[in-house]
Amino acid sequence: MMSGHRLLILYGSQTGTAQDTAKRIARQAQRKRLQVQLLSLDIYNVANLISESLVVFVCATTGQGDPPDNMKNFWRFVFRKSLPVGSLCQLDCAVLGLGDSSYPKFNFVAKKLHKRLQQLGASMLSPVGLADDQHDLGADAVIDPWLSSFWRKVYTLNPTLAEVTPLSDDEPLPPTFVVRYVDEMKEETDRRLKIDSANDVPSQLRPFPARVLSNTRVTDVSNFQDVRHIDFDISGSNIDFAPGDVVMMSPMNAAEDVEQFCQLLRLDQEARFVLRATDATAVPDGLPQPCSVRHLVERYLDVAAVPRRSFFELLSTFASNEREREKLSEFSSAAGQDDLNDYCNRSRRTALEVLEDFPHTTAELKVDYLLDLFPQIQPRSFSIASSLKVHPDRLQILVAVVQYKTRMVKPRRGLCSSWLASLDPTQGEVCVPLWVKTGTLKFPKDTAAIMVGPGTGVAPFRSAIQERTAEGNNDNILFFGCRSEKKDYYFGTEWEDMMRAGQLTVFTAFSRDQEDKIYVQHRVKESAKLLWEWITDKQACFYIAGSAKQMPAAVCDALKEVIEQEGGVSAKEAEHMLEAMQRTGRMQSETWS
Repeated sequence: MMSGHRLLILYGSQTGTAQDTAKRIARQAQRKRLQVQLLSLDIYNVANLISESLVVFVCATTGQGDPPDNMKNFWRFVFRKSLPVGSLCQLDCAVLGLGDSSYPKFNFVAKKLHKRLQQLGASMLSPVGLADDQHDLGADAVIDPWLSSFWRKVYTLNPTLAEVTPLSDDEPLPPTFVVRYVDEMKEETDRRLKIDSANDVPSQLRPFPARVLSNTRVTDVSNFQDVRHIDFDISGSNIDFAPGDVVMMSPMNAAEDVEQFCQLLRLDQEARFVLRATDATAVPDGLPQPCSVRHLVERYLDVAAVPRRSFFELLSTFASNEREREKLSEFSSAAGQDDLNDYCNRSRRTALEVLEDFPHTTAELKVDYLLDLFPQIQPRSFSIASSLKVHPDRLQILVAVVQYKTRMVKPRRGLCSSWLASLDPTQGEVCVPLWVKTGTLKFPKDTAAIMVGPGTGVAPFRSAIQERTAEGNNDNILFFGCRSEKKDYYFGTEWEDMMRAGQLTVFTAFSRDQEDKIYVQHRVKESAKLLWEWITDKQACFYIAGSAKQMPAAVCDALKEVIEQEGGVSAKEAEHMLEAMQRTGRMQSETWS
C-alpha cells in the first residue's frame, strides 16, 4: 500500500495541540501513501537524525518561551556546541510552530529550532510556520497554507510520488489500536496511582494519591465566581517544592458524561479489553492492561473538550448518512472553517454534544477508533499556594471554578475546576492523583520582592510570602486586586496579620467597591516613590502573576511610568531598564489564558 518514501514527524506538545496537529499531518501523509512515523521528540533517538532524509518538526512554545516537557532532552541535545556545523546536511525538513501572539515570546521555540537546524546544515523546505491561537480562525489559518506549500515541496523533491494514487478522504485509515474484549481477568490495576518504591518521586506516570483535607469556598456566596482553597495531605509522598512551583493533576470526566457517552456508542461500562497496536506505536502509559470501558472513558478520553478540526476529518469517514456526511466534510474542509468556528468554538460545544448532533454517524463509530478520535485528557497545572516550611506535608491551591454561558442551553464548565469543586472530604476519604513540576517563577532568598497578583494570581505569592517570612525576610510588597473587599479578597486576614507583624506591605485595588474602577496598575503608579526606592536601593525583584489578558501589559506600562517619573529618564530608557530586569530575572511573570 505504501510507497518507498518515508516521512518522520516529531512533535513537542504541552497541552496536546501540537500532538493533534502532528497526527493530522501523519494522516495526510498516509493518504499520500508515504511511510510515516510519528513520535514525540523525547522518545525519538535524536542521534539518528543524521541519517534521516525528510522530517517535519511540530512544536509548541510554553511559559516564557520554553520548550514543552516532552522535547526538553531533545532541546538540550540539539543546542550542544559540540555538534558539527554540517552534521544535518543530508536532511530536508520543515518546522511548524504553534503559539499564542498574546505572549511576548510568540512561537519562540519554533523560530529558534528553525535557525538551529539551518546552522547544522539542514535544508529547510519551507519558512518556519507560525500558527497563532489568537487568529479569528485559530491556528489553521496558518497551518493550512503552510501544509499546502510543504507538500508541494515534497512532491518537487520526489516526483515519483505524483504517480501514486492517493487514498480518498472518505476512506477510513486503519486505526492505531485494535480493541480486543477479554473475559474476566486479574483485577484491574491503575498504574497511574502506583508508587513503585518508597524512594520514587511522583510523576505523571506515577502520581501520588493525595488526600483532600479541606475544600473551602473563599468567595462570598453572592459572588459571581466560586473560588476554592483546597488543602491536600502529601505526607509520605517524597514531594518537595519551592515557591513558584506548580502542582499537576489529571481530572476525570463527570459521571453523567461517561454514562451518556457509553449509551450513545452502546458500550458496556463493565466490559474489559486489551489494546493491540497496529504498528510500532506503544500502548498509552495512562491505560492499564486489561482496562475497563469505564476507566477509558472516565479517565482517558477527553469527551468534554471542544473538538478540533481533525475530529471532524476522522468522524466524516464513518458517515453513511448523506446529510451528516456533507456537514462533517464541510467542517473538515479549509473553506468550512468559519462555519466550524461558529458551530464549535464560539459556543464551546463539546465532542460529546457533537456526537449527539450526528446520531447516524455516531452509531457507526467503531470502538477501535476511539483513541484516534478523542485526545487524551491533559493534566492541568495550578500554582502552589502554600510553603512546605510553614505547612509541612501539605500542599494548597487556589482554584477558580470555570462556568459560563454561551448560546448552548447547558452552562459551560471547566473539566478540572468543576471536578475539584465536587470533591467533598466530609463525605468520606477523597484522593487526587498529583505530582509537582518546577515553575517559572524563582524567588531569591535574600532579595526584596514586589509582587503583583490580582485574583487567583496571588496563589504563588502566598507560597513565597509564607516561606520568606518564615526565613526572616520581611521585605515584601504585595499588590492584590479583586472586585470587592467583602466578596473576593483572598487570604485578606492573613495579609492583615502580616502587615501588623511588619512582614508585609499590601496595596489593594477593589475595582467595584466605588464608582471609578481601580485596578492594580493604578496602585502601582500611586506607589511610584516607594517602588523606585525598592528597585534602586534594595535591588528588589518585580513579579506579576494572573490572567494573560490586559493586566500584565497594563502593570508593565505602569512600572515604565514609575521608572520614567522617579528616575527622570526617557520612555525609551525606561523600556531598556525593564528589558534588562527581565533578562537578569529581576522581573518575572507567570500568566495564563
